[in-house]
Amino acid sequence: MEKPKQNFINSESSVIIRTPDNTARNTFFYIQETGRIMPEDAGSAVCRQNVDSFLIAAVVRGRGELAVGDERSPLVQGDCLFIDCQQSFICKSSESEPWEIIWVYFNGCTSKQYHELFSANTGSVFRPVSFDKVVTAITEIASLCGEETRNSDILCSKQIMDILTIALTSDAAEEQYDSGLRRKLAMVNSYIDDHFSEDLSLERLSSEFYISKFYLTREYKKIYGRTIFQHIINVRINYGKKLLRFSDRSIDEIAHMCGFNDQSYFARQFKKAENLTCFSYRKKWRE
Repeated sequence: MEKPKQNFINSESSVIIRTPDNTARNTFFYIQETGRIMPEDAGSAVCRQNVDSFLIAAVVRGRGELAVGDERSPLVQGDCLFIDCQQSFICKSSESEPWEIIWVYFNGCTSKQYHELFSANTGSVFRPVSFDKVVTAITEIASLCGEETRNSDILCSKQIMDILTIALTSDAAEEQYDSGLRRKLAMVNSYIDDHFSEDLSLERLSSEFYISKFYLTREYKKIYGRTIFQHIINVRINYGKKLLRFSDRSIDEIAHMCGFNDQSYFARQFKKAENLTCFSYRKKWRE
């Protein structure tokens, strides 16, 4: 079996291989191998079968593919996999977007039972909300294996336990995360509805809801398919339409009441949204 070239964090060697003592084998989750493949070294496939081991890996960047038996799964940044290496599997990087992937082979304790429970519900691939925690845990295992202190086996076992907990609860955590995120974004929308005539900057919204501007922008677009800015404009235009139909206020007054500081900008946005000028819209609905 051909083994890929691999680079490994905090190590001059490509892979760290460990031979556990009897205490580790009989008591803990113990580490057999850990490593990292960088994009420039990701040309070969990782193949295993009939190995008494379990593999957990995380795609840090790039993309690739996992084949377990007849099942094929695309892998992208943020994906993790959990495999019983008694099975035949191939892990291969994309040629166009080569990946960086970190992994750990382990065994011992109740590894088989954990994998049976995981695979029954999930398969081979999981995408944890707390992906950074998986990466941190594998990186910490690498560091512990490199240092070889008296407590390395215990601490490595603890890191494996943490990763397994994330793997088995990833679906529930994602559902809880998604539900909580949707509630928060619904609160953002409600806040916009109440304050659209004011200066609604991303800075203000991120401060109001204790969320970063980048995260708010990204997740809002992902959930609603439009930007926050587009939603604010839409709310303002809808209010402008009501004022044009049911009031005699001037276009300049309406623009300011809707939260536009510039009448011409309001007019451009209105024309873009309705394919009518403000005057044409008012006339159409009053005739």
